[in-house]
Amino acid sequence: MKFYLISDNVDTLMGMHLAGISGVVVHEDGEVRDALKKAMEMEDVAVILMTERLVQLCPELVYDLKLKCKQPLIVEIPDRHGSGRSRDSITRYVREAIGIKI
Repeated sequence: MKFYLISDNVDTLMGMHLAGISGVVVHEDGEVRDALKKAMEMEDVAVILMTERLVQLCPELVYDLKLKCKQPLIVEIPDRHGSGRSRDSITRYVREAIGIKI
């Protein structure tokens, strides 16, 4: 079973290639959807890595696939510019999900 990268950045793809991970670079919403569909159909792919910026282009599709499909696992990763999440993103997520301030 393999990893597969869907990235918006050539540098991220090159770094993953050094680790033996193949993938594709896309930039537009339609390209992301096509690349994700193709990756989901690959029988030897166990984990799809997606940069956070691409997940933000079609979050409803990504989260729907995460909930409905057992395999492959879809994992959001930061690109070379770092994470786009704020420092308290997990705390805010918990607060919004269950209404408890921690």
